[in-house]
Amino acid sequence: MTFLRPGLTLYFIRHGETDWNREARYQGQRDIPMNDTGRAQARRNGRTLSTLSNKIQNADFVSSPLSRAVETMQIVRDELGFERDAFRRDPRLRELHYGHWEGLLASGLAHIDPEGLRQKSLDPFGWRPNGGESYRDLQDRVTDWLVTLDRDTVAVSHGGVSRVARAAVLGIAPGDVPFLAVPQDQIMLLSNDRLSWV
Repeated sequence: MTFLRPGLTLYFIRHGETDWNREARYQGQRDIPMNDTGRAQARRNGRTLSTLSNKIQNADFVSSPLSRAVETMQIVRDELGFERDAFRRDPRLRELHYGHWEGLLASGLAHIDPEGLRQKSLDPFGWRPNGGESYRDLQDRVTDWLVTLDRDTVAVSHGGVSRVARAAVLGIAPGDVPFLAVPQDQIMLLSNDRLSWV
């Protein structure tokens, strides 16, 4: 199945850094604000996108409703000289819900939840934390969104969403999805089953 219509380009931006990103603390759907590094990353991505402005004049702009993504989009639009709040928010673009792991440091999981960590290592794509989502759940949610895109789209979302969107469009093996790189200072372009970074 083709999840992204031929000829359409998705310009995907991960939100800028938060203090929890810096600490390697599981964030998920907690509404954690960006830090100053994150705002600088958002400005960089906005300036980069401005070099492609002739290609995005008629693009749709959509963001996760979480504040770190919304603020990233506002900064990007400021850099483009576009009206700051003239974009949509779509709940399907929220981050993977990490359930009972949200708020925990990755470095502490071996002591706090060794069994959960073991189960995740056995099935990183299908494992679901208590009260949360698996990458498989997230991919279902995000592909429901991808198939609705009918024009070039600039999206600001999260690392997990970046991974599953890429996997759906490029046919990446499920076991590899949780380990895909998710930079906050680059824009991912997906078009015609091809990926590039700017």
